[in-house]
Amino acid sequence: MSTNRTKQTIKADILIVGAGFAGSLATLCLHQAGFEVCLVEKGSHPRFAIGESSTPVADMILRDLSDRYSLSWLRDFSRYGSWQKNYPEITCGLKRGFSYYKHDKQYPFSTDEDHTRELLVAASSSNENSDTNWLRSELDAFLVEKVKEYGIPYFDDTDISRCEKDDSWSFHADRGGHHVVFAADLLVDATGTPSFLGNYMNIDSADDGFHTNSRALYTHFENVTPWSEILQQLDIPAIDYPYDPDHSALHHLIEEGWVWMLRFNNERTSMGIMLDQNRFGNNKTISAVDEWNSIIASYPSLRAVTAPAKLAAVPGRIFRTGRLQRCLAKAVGEGWVALPHTIGFVDPLHSTGIAHSLSGVERVVETIIRHWDDNPKLYAELTRYEEGIFRELELIDKLVAGCYRGLHAFELFNSWTMLYFTAAIRYEQQRLRGKVPSHFLSAGDRGIQQMVDDLFQVLQQLTDSENITAGDQHSFRALVKDYIAPYNTASLLDPGAKNMYHHTAAEL
Repeated sequence: MSTNRTKQTIKADILIVGAGFAGSLATLCLHQAGFEVCLVEKGSHPRFAIGESSTPVADMILRDLSDRYSLSWLRDFSRYGSWQKNYPEITCGLKRGFSYYKHDKQYPFSTDEDHTRELLVAASSSNENSDTNWLRSELDAFLVEKVKEYGIPYFDDTDISRCEKDDSWSFHADRGGHHVVFAADLLVDATGTPSFLGNYMNIDSADDGFHTNSRALYTHFENVTPWSEILQQLDIPAIDYPYDPDHSALHHLIEEGWVWMLRFNNERTSMGIMLDQNRFGNNKTISAVDEWNSIIASYPSLRAVTAPAKLAAVPGRIFRTGRLQRCLAKAVGEGWVALPHTIGFVDPLHSTGIAHSLSGVERVVETIIRHWDDNPKLYAELTRYEEGIFRELELIDKLVAGCYRGLHAFELFNSWTMLYFTAAIRYEQQRLRGKVPSHFLSAGDRGIQQMVDDLFQVLQQLTDSENITAGDQHSFRALVKDYIAPYNTASLLDPGAKNMYHHTAAEL
């Protein structure tokens, strides 16, 4: 490092831009592997963020990163029990699985003894070994503190204004009125948005090519009534549930799309409304608050859940997005690579975000370590990573878009959702056998790919029909069950389960 009164130059092997959890973890792993790494953040921590629902796949990757890069403390965050024992001051929530409830407009939620309007899929066998909901503001801030604790250069409130490239990169930035130059051989974009690469590499980002077309309203509330209390008030028994539904990623399926609820241990609840723009466009004539209230008011049981709630102080407002789907034209270039959430995003359904980001960290870090001294090989392997991310986004898109198509006929939704769980279980089982799959969610498995492609075509034809009969839904369920049979180790779509799956994830 060299300094003078007007300019500070920071030299590193690798510059990582963006200090969310993925950027911080990539920084820590590369540092542990012996690289000179610098982490730069435009803002500062703590800060509000969503993308809070972890999964068994994410937990497995956290444990592997912990072991491979001697980050022993990281393993504690891979299970609810060890997190609570060792870091209770960092807020999280207990997440036992995925729960889905089908609502009708203007009517209280109702179902029957066969749970024909409910689906609960357990992802863990106990609270101790459970997944978690991450309060991102606290966990992201903790990881940044770890970066500093390891002596890694970290610069927050730093706005990069221009870049130059000869044999290596020079990024010019302003930090509190001081000119800072970051010199590095490789850039890793972990910003989670396409803006940085768009501004400095002229890489376009587009939303065409996606089947999914959704937008979001979201915030954090306090004092949200537990869903289990609403069920009790409606005299809906939960005696055969595999877990308390409030200890899960709660999905309420509505005419406009679906509502998520993720609880934390501090009485805070993350809530969002996902709106299907293929059927309902972006209503810009009213405020985000009015749109939120109008939708919730149409569903009596959701109105009851939120009646005593108030906005959490942070963020203190309801956010409204445009279309969420996006993908960069390129994810790798000469001297740079982007992590998955920077490259593209589909939708929060199925909680793929954290796990997909972590799988990208794992692959990018390992590729850099293996091929750092061979630039042509490094670029070739990172290009393979890019191709893999694009394939993964295509798979996630179809898995999500199929659910939106099936929202209004719950048996279709239920059947299609099993394809996600099939792919996730397949991925978990491969990792447990000691073979890390080349693609997230088994997107590189030809059988999985063909299964999703074939069934998506059938679903498109079915849902394009004006009249979907009960017989159509039963036939589609039978077809899905036949297709997933070679992978179905969790008895998915077994009629005896009555949509209550007590444990589907691999033993972890």
